[in-house]
Amino acid sequence: MAFSLPLPAHLAAQRWKVKIRDRERLEPPHVTVLHGTKAWRLDLRRGEFMDSTPSPNEVPTELIDFVLESLPALRARWDEMYPSNPVQGDADDE
Repeated sequence: MAFSLPLPAHLAAQRWKVKIRDRERLEPPHVTVLHGTKAWRLDLRRGEFMDSTPSPNEVPTELIDFVLESLPALRARWDEMYPSNPVQGDADDE
């Protein structure tokens, strides 16, 4: 089942969502930031956006800071959901 990070009320009221989606076990560990029909993937290993489109500049700094502060919990949840693709995987050896 997908995991939704509880957000501060004012960000949730603006329709922002942060999720670890289902069926992503083969992708690099990431969390998806959603707003309407737009989606941004944030790498759970490096804490950086994975894609340039849509522009990460569209995501409020306050939301990015909240997600980065929540990385330990998000990483733990990813590892629970996808134990065969843990956050502390081969990519950290580079």
